[in-house]
This record gives sequence, C-alpha cells and structure tokens, in this order.
Amino acid sequence: MTHRFVPFAAPLAAALLLAGCSLVPDFVLPDPPVPAAWPDGPAYRSPPATSVSAPAPAGTDPARSADAIGWREVMRDPKLQKLIETALANNRDLRVAMLNVQSAEADYRAQRGDLFPTISGSGSASWSRVPAATTSAGSALGKTAGVESRSYSAGIGFTSYELDLFGRVRALTEQAFEQYLGYEETRRSTQISLVAQVATGYLTLLADRSLLDLTRQTLDSQNASYQLTRKSFEAGNATELTLRQAQTSVDSARANLALYTRQVAQDENALALLLGQPLPQDIASGASLDAQPVLTDLPAGLPSSVLLRRPDVMAAEHNLRAANADIGAARAAFFPSLTLTARAGTAASGIQSLFAPGSSNWSFAPSLNIPIFSAGVNEANLDLAKVRKDIQVATYEKTVQTAFREVADALAARSTYDDQIAAQQSLVDAYARSYQLSEMRFRSGADNYLTTLDAQRSLYSAQQTLISLKAARLENLVTLYKVLGGGWQ
Repeated sequence: MTHRFVPFAAPLAAALLLAGCSLVPDFVLPDPPVPAAWPDGPAYRSPPATSVSAPAPAGTDPARSADAIGWREVMRDPKLQKLIETALANNRDLRVAMLNVQSAEADYRAQRGDLFPTISGSGSASWSRVPAATTSAGSALGKTAGVESRSYSAGIGFTSYELDLFGRVRALTEQAFEQYLGYEETRRSTQISLVAQVATGYLTLLADRSLLDLTRQTLDSQNASYQLTRKSFEAGNATELTLRQAQTSVDSARANLALYTRQVAQDENALALLLGQPLPQDIASGASLDAQPVLTDLPAGLPSSVLLRRPDVMAAEHNLRAANADIGAARAAFFPSLTLTARAGTAASGIQSLFAPGSSNWSFAPSLNIPIFSAGVNEANLDLAKVRKDIQVATYEKTVQTAFREVADALAARSTYDDQIAAQQSLVDAYARSYQLSEMRFRSGADNYLTTLDAQRSLYSAQQTLISLKAARLENLVTLYKVLGGGWQ
C-alpha cells in the first residue's frame, strides 16, 4: 500500500526541506544595570564573630552561591523544618504555581504540534437509489425500476498543513516554550518565597510569645508592687497619687497582655494558612528566640552576578526571549504562506473490490497565500511585537535593579543588627539596675513612686525592643536567603 502515497509524499518532502528560514531576531540579553559589587560603607562591613545566628555547618564552602544552599542548611530549627516540609506539601499557592507550569507545558506541546501535519484516516460508504426516468441511462434503456448505486472509499491524508517556510510556526513554538520556562521559574520563586514566609511567620510567633511571657512577668511584678502600695495606702503610709500611679502601670501591662495574646493567635492562624492545615500540637511549646540557634548565617563575598540566577530574574529573561520570538512570527506575516492538503486511498463500487488493483486514488492540493494589502495590520502587529519586547527589556532591567536593592538592604541590616542588639542589651541591663535601685529608694522612703514607675516602664519598653530586634535579626537572614535566590533542594 505504500506506493499509493508516493504522488504527494515526494513534493511534501521537498517542501519540508525548503522550510528552514527564521525571521526571529538574534537574542541579546541586556547588560545588568547594576554595579558588579555590592555597596560599600559602614553599614556593609562584615558582622562580628558573635552573632545570634548559628555557625555555618561543618564543611560549608563560603564561596558557594546562595542558590546552591538548601533551605535545611539555613533553617536549622527542627520544628521550623517540619513546618516548611508541611507547607511545601500542602500550600495552595504553591500548588497553583505547579499547575500553572503544567498548563504552560501543555500549551507548548499543543503549539509544537503545528510543526507537523495532522494525519488522519477516513472511510466512507454511500448507497443511493433514484427513479430510472430521472437518469439518461435508465430512460434510454426503457427501464422502469429504480437505479441503485453504491460506493466505498478508504484513505489517509492531512488537511491545511502550513509549511513553515519563514519560521512563523517555529517562532510561536519558541515563544510558548519560553513562556513555559518562565512559569517554571515562577514556581521556583513561589517555593522559595513560601519557605521564607513560613520561617518569618515562625520567628514572628516566637517573638510574640516571648513578648507575651515578658508581659506576664511584668504584670505579676507590677501587680505585686500595686498590692504593697495599696496596703501602704490603707495604713496611711502612701498617698492616693502613689496608689493610682501603681494602678496605671498594672492596667497598662494588662492591656499589653491582651494585645500579645491576640497577636499570638493571629500568628498561629497565619502559619496555618501557609501550611495548608492546622498547626501541629507541639508548636505551642518549646522553642524560643534565645533557647537555640534558629538559623545559620549565609556565606559572604558573593558577587552581584548571583542575582541573574534568581528565579524572578530568570522568569523575566524567559519572558523577554518569548517577546523576541514573537517578533519573528510578526515578520513572517509579510511573506507568502504555503498550505498543503493531501489524501491517498482507494475507492470502489463494491466493498469486495475496495482494495483491488486499480482502485487507488489520490489528491494533492497546495495553496499559496501571498499578502498584497492588509490595511496596515501586519505593520501594526510587528510594531506591537517590538514594543512588547521593549517592555520586557525594561521589566527585566527593573527586576535586576529591584533584586540588587533588596540584597543591598538585607546586607546593610545584616551588618548592623548585631551592634544594635548589643547596645540594646546594655540598655536593658542599665534599666534593670536603675529599676532595682529606684524601688529600693522608694521602699526606704528616700524617693517617690514616680521615679520607680518611670524606671519600670523604661525597662519594660527596652526589653520589648530587644526581643523585636532579635527577631528582626533572624528574619533578616531569612530575607537574605530569599533575595539571593535561595536554594530549594
């Protein structure tokens, strides 16, 4: 049967050999519009050896790129690792990002299918009967009975297959492929962001729990002072002003207790949303900001070129490549297009002779379309494709600039948080001693209660700030991991 397809197979093969021209412009990636090195200055010096973060794991190469470091190497707390694992398995945003990748991959395969003819087989049969008088043959023979006819056919072929003479279909296929790769990078970015969000949410929860515990301790202390002051007032040894001053301190701590109780509950709800399921029972106890190292620090000395491997930057690059390919498709619209329709098979009046010798038939119908006048549509489409590429160039450059700014901010914070925490710790120690001395002077009658109250409030405020700074220092390591294009192994 193969000899039946020869009449149109040879012209088709020749046309396919001619198809190879591409009008897609040569792609040139814009130079990164950022310095080759990170900013320098007092804010960017290396952090001191003493740090709230854990030491780097044994065997860690400082020269390793941040995007080659797995999140487990950065997020060292076992409970945090368990939360991240749960989020990666159940988070709905990540699931949508993965489905978007599958959708884009299916779109690419569908577009790639246009490069090849769609071959299909067909078979048909027809029976008919007409009065003899309505046919010339029947009238000439004087027949009165009806004339019956039967026909059968079987064949294989394709319809309206466009030969890609000027690369239009290949350009559209390349565009779909680059869009698919862009969605894959977006999925990776979503995954890294999810890891960072869970870590930040966990640290926020630990910080608010520490603030809640501090507030409980402060309330107990202030309530004890208030009870002593009330007894002194009832004995006539203290004024009502002193009593009311002590009461304001207690009421302020009670208000903060309600505040931090609410924030802890909201922190847990936010984590549950990221995890895609209720929080584990053991998350409510155990770890604290000071109880154990939560994170390990990241390697220093990375060049700014590491930003080009950030998922969002790579996604912007793929979008730019897709826009570049679209120009090739727009250019091809100015040139002729050749469409082929072909069929080969067999036909007979009886099914028993359908495949008999001499029953073969075939058809081959090329169609050439030459653009002559389009009222400026093709020109407009080409201009639109070029503008869209320029938009993607600007988007790519802005993405790189934004990435550079985010890393520079994180590096500045990384180098200054330790000094700020050390200073704040010294301030807490000084306020604690001041409160202790002022309370002794008040109990001995050497000073009024207002001095004690001010010292107590200052100590409480300084302790709150210290907890917030410790949390911010750890959260900055999470941010630095994320903005450097963190690993996701």
